[in-house]
Amino acid sequence: MKIGVLTSGGDCPGLNAVIRAITRKGDEEGYEIVGILNGWKGLFDESYVKLDLKTVAGIVNRGGTILGTSRFGPFQQENGAETLQHKVARAEFDAIIAIGGEGSMHITQQCHELGINVVGVPKTIDNDLNGTDYTFGFDTAVQIATEAIDRLHTTAESHHRVMILEVMGRHAGWIALYSGIAGGADVIVIPEKKTKIDEICDVLKSRYKRGKLFSIIVVAEGAEYLLDEFNYKEDNRKKDEFGRARLGGLSYELANEIEKRTGFDTRTTILGHVQRGGVPTAFDRVLGTRFGVYAVEMVTDKKFGRMCALQGSDITDIPIKKAIGKLKTVDLDIYKAAKVFFK
Repeated sequence: MKIGVLTSGGDCPGLNAVIRAITRKGDEEGYEIVGILNGWKGLFDESYVKLDLKTVAGIVNRGGTILGTSRFGPFQQENGAETLQHKVARAEFDAIIAIGGEGSMHITQQCHELGINVVGVPKTIDNDLNGTDYTFGFDTAVQIATEAIDRLHTTAESHHRVMILEVMGRHAGWIALYSGIAGGADVIVIPEKKTKIDEICDVLKSRYKRGKLFSIIVVAEGAEYLLDEFNYKEDNRKKDEFGRARLGGLSYELANEIEKRTGFDTRTTILGHVQRGGVPTAFDRVLGTRFGVYAVEMVTDKKFGRMCALQGSDITDIPIKKAIGKLKTVDLDIYKAAKVFFK
C-alpha cells in the first residue's frame, strides 16, 4: 500500500512527531510512505519525498514540519477537483493522510466526497476543532504564552504599567483563557464572551485603588468586537489563502483606549508566530505520536473520510464532517472560573 502524507495550513509544534509516527507505523505494516511537500500544493506540483526510518530519525523534538506547508486550496484553482483526482491517480496513492486544522479538514472532506481515500489528523494551536478534546500544538502555544505573561509581570510591576499580551485565536479564545489563568492575568478577553472597554477599565481602576499599580491583560486576536467601541474601520486588510482577513494588532487600539480612559501607561506585546514555533512540549509530542500511529491504523481499516481524535485518554475517530460542522469554542464555565480573579 502506498500512503501519501501532507501537512497543510499553519505550522505548529508536534507536526514532525506525527510524520515520524506515521512513517514508523507504516514501515511496521510494510507500507510505502511518501511525503507530499508544501501541503496540497505538493500534489499539484508533484513534489514528493520518500519517508523512511532514516528520514524521520531524530525529528520528534523538532518544531515546524519537514514536509513544508502552505494554505493552498486545491478547490479554489481552475479545474481543481479534476486536477486533484488526476494527480492522486498519477502518483498511485492508495490513501492520503492529511494533517491540518479546520480549513485543511474542509479540503480533506471535499477530497473524500470526490472519492479520494483520505484520513484526517487534527492540528491547530487554536484547539478549535470539534470532536477532539485537544489538538497537538495547543499545549506548546499555551506554555509559550504563559512564559510570556510571567516575564511581562516583572516589567509591569517594575514600571507600574498595564501590559497587554495579544495571542492567537481567530474564533476561539482557548490560548488566551488557558495562558491567562496559568499566568495570573487580571483580565482575559476572548471572542466568545463580549467584554466592554469600561469593564476592563473598571478592573484596572479597582486594582489601582487597592495599591496594585500594574495589571496584565491577555487578549485573543479574534476579539474584534472591541473595535466597534473605537469606531475602527479597516476594510482593506490583507487576506490569507483561505480568504480570511489576517488578524493582529487589536491590542494596540485597546492600549490607546485604556490610556485615554484611565491615564495608566499601557504597553502591548504581540506574540504572533512565536506561539507556533520552536520545540513542542512533551504532551504535544506524545499526542502527535499517538495520532500518527492511529492514522495508519485507520488507513488499514479503511476508515476513510474520518479524523482521529482524543476523547478523554483514548484515541478514536470521528467523521471529518462532524469535526468541521462547528467550531469548538471556549467552555464558558472555565471562563466564569477565570473571572473570579478579574477584580
